[in-house]
Parts: sequence; structure tokens; C-alpha cells
Amino acid sequence: MITLLVVGLLGGLITSISPCVLPVLPVILATGVPRAGDADARNPASKRAATAEKTWSWRPYAVIAGLVVSFSLATLFGSIVLSALHLPQDLLRDIGIAVLVVVGLGLIVPALGHLLERPFSRLPARAVDANGTGFGVGLGLGLLYTPCAGPVLATIAVVGANHRVGLNAIELTVAFAIGAAVPLLLLALAGERLTRRLGALRRRARGLRVAGGVLMIAVAVAIGANATNGLQRHVPGYTRALQQKVENSSTAAKKLQALTGEAANGTSTACSQGGAVLEACGAAPELTGLTGWLNSAPLTLASLHGKVVLLDFWTYSCINCQRTLPHVEAWYRAYHDAGLEVIGVHTPEFSFEHVTSNIASNAKSLGVKYPIAIDNDYATWNAYSNQYWPAEYLIDSTGMVRHLVFGEGDYDGTERLIRELLTTANTKAVLPAPTSVATATLTAKQTPESYLGYSEQQNLTEGPLAHDVEKTYTFPATLDPDTFGLSGNWTDTTESANAGANAKLELNFQAHEVYLVLGGTGTVDVAVNGTSIGSLKVSGTPRLYNVVHHWTGTRAMLALTVSPGVQAYDFTFG
Repeated sequence: MITLLVVGLLGGLITSISPCVLPVLPVILATGVPRAGDADARNPASKRAATAEKTWSWRPYAVIAGLVVSFSLATLFGSIVLSALHLPQDLLRDIGIAVLVVVGLGLIVPALGHLLERPFSRLPARAVDANGTGFGVGLGLGLLYTPCAGPVLATIAVVGANHRVGLNAIELTVAFAIGAAVPLLLLALAGERLTRRLGALRRRARGLRVAGGVLMIAVAVAIGANATNGLQRHVPGYTRALQQKVENSSTAAKKLQALTGEAANGTSTACSQGGAVLEACGAAPELTGLTGWLNSAPLTLASLHGKVVLLDFWTYSCINCQRTLPHVEAWYRAYHDAGLEVIGVHTPEFSFEHVTSNIASNAKSLGVKYPIAIDNDYATWNAYSNQYWPAEYLIDSTGMVRHLVFGEGDYDGTERLIRELLTTANTKAVLPAPTSVATATLTAKQTPESYLGYSEQQNLTEGPLAHDVEKTYTFPATLDPDTFGLSGNWTDTTESANAGANAKLELNFQAHEVYLVLGGTGTVDVAVNGTSIGSLKVSGTPRLYNVVHHWTGTRAMLALTVSPGVQAYDFTFG
């Protein structure tokens, strides 16, 4: 449970410094604006003035507390409650907008501001003006906060949508919300302190309140009209690599999968995410349990037999998805006539994304013209044991999954494999030139994590390896990018590859750092591009060893000569 809480907390921290937080920042900063009751307190002649100057303001804390409470409750229970009461799924979002508009009007109109703060009048005098309507602002803000999608947030949404909310899910949600709140609280405190300390700002308290109210109303309207999406899309996803490292780690993935009750990639356990080559990942599950379609009559994978199909799991408020959509749409335009069908499986992250009219209007504004399958009940999501927005499953003309991509990036690699499958399906197909779409995704090209044990083995050029028996292997003639090969004697177990006589390993990698979990006792001689760079002494319980340090980041060939008795578990990269 501790691991799950740490992952949730770190996931929240990362998302709170991502571009997805931009829409709520103006409101957070506006919380430092003096309230209606503060104006008189700034008069030095008043006995309250000195007290007001020295008072510790709890307003920023109240705002962030309200955000944590409303975001947690709405994300876990919002859809359940609204469905049970037969209320519109976007009601909570509308309430959040209304709260911010009313509070904004309270800043502009003093009489309304006093009315809003009247419920606080029974609290100790010290807290009345300091807190103001902070908690109410936070409640409204939490209903509008749509952080960047990732495995943690996907897990929370899935357990809520499938009515599997338990203590662990609640703790994960609160940990995520607290993690997201910490940087926002620091920002709110900084804004509040600045307002209190600068005399020029204090003398213009009335003007500040009006400006803050106008700003709060403008932000509420902009969020309600999805007008902030363009800004978020065009700011690079600079936290993507950090999110992948924390939330996509093998330990985190196993904990999150246990919480949803789904095995990750259940349709494709033999497939490596983001691999450079086509793989045999298993038969694609049929689309199931859909509640509607947009841009098309209902489709089935069976009816598309003979075509190459790209399934893109997405949701319209997910900025990560929005950055991917232009590439997917370009592929649809370029290759549809050559035999490619694209289906956007829209699986909601938040309750307001269940509303078909919202999906339709946002799809139109985002330029999505290919078929959209509405997966409000997570039936197709669960059939694929998916955990990501966006997630792309590339299916060949025989109905087999051949390639997976989770998250943003690797657009050129995916398009190259689409073209390969189209040519295989129809050798006479005439394909246009590859598409060219500008991207805001920061794609630090890097070899994906690679397990050597057969239970989760990935990125092996030739295989599978023999299970639990020693066997002599020979390197393949060529080693594909981001794959490894073995030579000499190895015994492959569920978790590790154990070296015997003449054991060697080669890896075609791209990274600055190469790490390998090693156990047992012995030595590992390391060479890159045929040049020796040192030797590792391995002993004791398995731990992480830095095999290659400060490499240039360009593609290279790693060669390891491993002495008998050494166990190799897992490559990771940085």
C-alpha cells in the first residue's frame, strides 16, 4: 500500500507542474486578492489594521483543501451519484463554473461579497476576512480541474466508473490530489503574501478585487467553453518523460493493475510497448458494450477483416490525446483509401465526458472526422485491459494486434508500421508520401524498458527463449533497434536470464544512461560499438548497476560478456 500511495503522490506532483494545470493558475493567483472585508482593515487608523497586517491568512489553504475534496469526490463518485439520481453527467462541471462566476461577482460587488461571506461570520473574528470564500472557490475549482491523463488517473477513473471503489482506491485518489495540490498551494501562498506585503497593491485593494473577480469569471467561462485547450496543446508536454518513469514503472503498473482488477495488456502480453518492429501480440478483442457512434454507422472488427485498423483510445479533455489527434487524423486522410480504418474509442476520464453532445461538439472542434466509438461503460477499454489515454493498438488485416503505443510520441515509427501493414495486406497498394504534422510532444527518443525473464520478456530479436533449461544461443545476423540478442549458454527463468559458459549479450540501444539489474556473483565486461568501457563486479542480492554512463544519446551497440553465475533481470534507460 505504501508503494501505491507514493506513486499516487508523485503522479499528482508531476501533473501539477505540467501544462494541464495552466487553466486553473489564474484562479489560484486570484485567491490572494483582498476580500470585501479587508478594505477597512488596511486603514492604519483602524484598530483592526495592525491585526490584519499580522494575521496569518488561511485562505490559500482553504482554496487548496476545497480543490482536494471536490476533485477526489467528483472523480471517484461523481459519475456513480449522477447516474443514480438520473442527473446530467456534466452537472458537476456546470456547478463548478457557476461557483467561480458567483465568487467572481462577489469580488466585484461588495454587497454580494459580504453575503457570500456571511456563513463564516460565526467563526472566530480572526478567521472571517482571512478565509473569505476560499473553501468555496476550491470546491468549484476541483470540479473543473482536469489534470493530464496517466496510469494513476486512469486507474482512479476506471475503479469509479466500474463501481469498484474501495479503501485503496480512495487512498490513491487522495494521495494523487494532495500531490497535485502541493505546488498549487505554494503558488497561492506566494500570491497572497505578495498582495499583503506590497503597499502599492494594498492601496489599490478595491481595484484588485474587481480585477480578480473579472479574471475568475473569464477563466470559468473559458474553461466551460474549452477555450483553454488550445493553449495547453501548444505548450510542449515537458513532464511526459518524468510521468512515464514514475507511473509506467513495472512496480507501479503491477500495483495499479491489482487495483482495477485487470491484467495489463491482457490481449498482448507478448508485445512490447512502443517497439520498433511489428510483433505478434494476439488476436484483437472485438469492440463491445459501446453506447453509440459518431461519424459512422456501427462498426465491428470482424466487418473490417482485410483492412488495417488503428484503435485510438482517447478522451476529449485529455491534452495528451489532443496532441496526438492531428497525427491520427492525418493518417486517416492519407491512408484510408489504401485500406486503413481508424476508430477513436472514446472512453471518458471525467463524468462530463460521458455526455454524447459534449463528445460530438469537441470532436468537431478538434477536427476528428474518423469513426468514434463511445465507450461510456468501459467495456471495450476492459476488453483490451487498457490503462492509458492515449493508447494506440495497430491491428493487421487478419485481425491480429501487431503494435502498441501508450502515450504521446513515436509518430514516425507508428506511421512506418502502418505503411508496412498496408503493403503486406495489398502488395499493389499505392501509398502517398509519409505525412508531416507539427508536434508539441517532446519525444526524447529512448529505448524502452526490457525484461530478460520470460514472464515479461520484451524486445528480444529472436525467440522465445527456452524456459528453465540451459541452452546455447547464437546472435542473430542483425539486431533490430531497441532489441537484444544472446549467445553462449543461458538459462532463462521467470524473472532473469542466468549466464553459463561463454555467455554474451548484445543490445541495440539509444539513451544517455543504461541500467541493468544484476544478481549472483561474477563479472560483466562492457563494450560500446566494439570499444571496451570497463567491467562490473557483481555480488550479493540483485540491484541496479549503471552499465553505460553519460553516453551521447545516439544509437549504439552494447556488448556484455557475462561470467557464469551472474543473473540479468531488467534493462532500464535514462
